[in-house]
Amino acid sequence: MSRIVTMTLLTSTLLLASAYTKADRIHDMQTMAEAMGKIQMGFFYNNNDLVQEGSLTLSDTIRRVKPPLEEEEEKDPMTRFMNNKVRMSEKIVKKIDNKAAMIIQRFNEGDTHQALQSFSKITEQCMKCHTQLRDW
Repeated sequence: MSRIVTMTLLTSTLLLASAYTKADRIHDMQTMAEAMGKIQMGFFYNNNDLVQEGSLTLSDTIRRVKPPLEEEEEKDPMTRFMNNKVRMSEKIVKKIDNKAAMIIQRFNEGDTHQALQSFSKITEQCMKCHTQLRDW
């Protein structure tokens, strides 16, 4: 009996500990803003190390970002369908991750124009999320 209680407590603790909170989201957004600044600084100084470090940080951080819990747990099918925020968030995450990899590749190849275009596309995705999904 005590094993069952212990396992139940342990499982619930792990589930609660892994929830993605608003504080986690704010921290990740700040980390991504710093990463974007580092990438931009790397462009200005023609510094591959800064571009790579910023892009990798951005890519690692964007993979952790999740939609707010109330969006993921929306019970009303019509509201979930109309809002479509979870799927749209997932698409934005994928696009930003792909563009961050593109920045690294293009900048390494010396194609700074294409790397800068990828940076611009990332900025567009950030603004899309903040304006359309988060009512910024």
